[in-house]
Amino acid sequence: MGEEQGVAQVTRIGWWLAGGCVMSVCLLIPIVRATAGPKSDPKPASSAAELSTIRGLVKATAQATLASQVQGRISQLPFKEGQRFEKGALLVSLDCSKYEAELASVQAEYRGKKKTYENNLRLTKHKAVGELELVVSQADAEKAYAAVKVAQVNVTGCTVRAPFPGRVVKMIVNEHENVFPNDQLISLLDDSLLEIELILPSKSLAWLKVGTPFEYAVDETGLRYPAVVQDIGANVDPASQTVKVKGLFRAQPDNVLAGMSGTASFAELSH
Repeated sequence: MGEEQGVAQVTRIGWWLAGGCVMSVCLLIPIVRATAGPKSDPKPASSAAELSTIRGLVKATAQATLASQVQGRISQLPFKEGQRFEKGALLVSLDCSKYEAELASVQAEYRGKKKTYENNLRLTKHKAVGELELVVSQADAEKAYAAVKVAQVNVTGCTVRAPFPGRVVKMIVNEHENVFPNDQLISLLDDSLLEIELILPSKSLAWLKVGTPFEYAVDETGLRYPAVVQDIGANVDPASQTVKVKGLFRAQPDNVLAGMSGTASFAELSH
């Protein structure tokens, strides 16, 4: 009998402990929920925090790497890296003696073929030359003229001139080196009009327009420059949900170079 009472007492204690644990858990759940607070919504893509750190890159509006059109030895490189040049300036010159000789040869041949054709044309009027001979001499003259045009292109290819005014970025070759067609010679850019390339969240398109003003702080100079949106990309990148934007300095700064980076800030954020 004593043993049965002991078992019953232990059973009651177990149920009491189990019930206490259940009540503790039930009371704890609302406390945890209250502590966690409501789930925060994701920030909009064009929030002030994001747009205050829009990074950008200064780029030249025109840049090119020029290549050789013909094979030859480099005879002149008038400009050095960093130097300025005007449009049409001679940038690279190749030894052109071979191509000039070829041009003189085909020009002489063309003159002879042309004379033959003109003579046959006169004789045809007197029935002294057949129609076939006239046509053949005309074709020979035209073929010789085409050879002259090819030779002239080769001679022209001996000189590389600037397609726009600007500065030399890099000299890829040296004087006296031998180059072949399509070999890169010189890299250059036009820094007379610098542009700013930005990548903005696509939600910025709700207020961003061509002509929207902004300030661009250049890292290298530590200065801020007024700028304006010049162009907005034609499409939104579906992966990053961003759009490419190009801006222009309101006044071209003298101490800013292509390749410098910085941060753009828009006045729209203060509204």
